[in-house]
Amino acid sequence: MTDPEGIARDDQGRPRCAWAASHPLYGPYHDTEWGFPVDDDARLFEKVCLEGFQSGLSWLTILKKREAFRAAFAGFDIDRVAAMGEADVQRLMADAGIVRHRGKIDATLNNARRAQELRAEAGSLAAWFWGWEPERRTAPLDWASLRSIGTSEASVALSKELKRRGWRFVGPTTVYAFMQAMGLVNDHIGGCHVGRAVEERAQAFVRPTVRGT
Repeated sequence: MTDPEGIARDDQGRPRCAWAASHPLYGPYHDTEWGFPVDDDARLFEKVCLEGFQSGLSWLTILKKREAFRAAFAGFDIDRVAAMGEADVQRLMADAGIVRHRGKIDATLNNARRAQELRAEAGSLAAWFWGWEPERRTAPLDWASLRSIGTSEASVALSKELKRRGWRFVGPTTVYAFMQAMGLVNDHIGGCHVGRAVEERAQAFVRPTVRGT
């Protein structure tokens, strides 16, 4: 029996999303990160920023540079990034380890300040973002469905609200990729063993709540 389209076997013979086999960096990312629920503010902030840097590029390009990004942006500590100024921008523009795009660098500093505002309002960035979790999918995706998805009703609404609050480089496609990666949706293909693990984690995951609720 052959595996369905979009599924490939790992080196232990386990079925997983075929894109995980397309580059050595993708395997660990797919198997241990992509889709697992995240409630850590720094990781959420990092991901939304890196998805912004990915705009017009590939995720592989960003993944290769992720450690350099972390070093350049103080581990994506929200307060430390929010405190950065023009001297830091010039330092970052000279850093060949990251994507040297002035608009995206400025957006990251701006978004850190907007993240501080959300954190003050909701108690944590995680609580605010998880408030946008859509209803969980009852049937897993097939390869054709995954390839056709670029946005969703929830990502369009979340993007609109972030922009209203002054965030930058947070279009609906960028936001949907963030939701996929941080576990707000599970877009592993049906039959992927990691997808089953993601869903089990999601069922046990305690959703952070907005302060006072």
